[in-house]
Amino acid sequence: MSRTYVTRQGDMWDSIAHAQLGDVSYADKLMNANVALLGYYIFPSGIELVLPDVVHPKATDAVPPWKRVKG
Repeated sequence: MSRTYVTRQGDMWDSIAHAQLGDVSYADKLMNANVALLGYYIFPSGIELVLPDVVHPKATDAVPPWKRVKG
C-alpha cells in the first residue's frame, strides 16, 4: 500500500528518498512513482508525492558471507 508525502520548500528527490524510504538509493523508485513531477529538482512546499513500497534488505544481506554467524 503506497503512502504519500507532502513536500516542504527545498526538498529534493534524494533527500525525500532518504528521509521517507530509508535510503537515498530509492530515489529512482520515488521518481518512477511520480513521473509527472520529474520537472522538479528542488520542490516548493505543498506538492503531494506518492511514496512507493520498497523492500528493505535483511540485515544479514549487508554482512559479507565470511562474517555471518552460522546458527
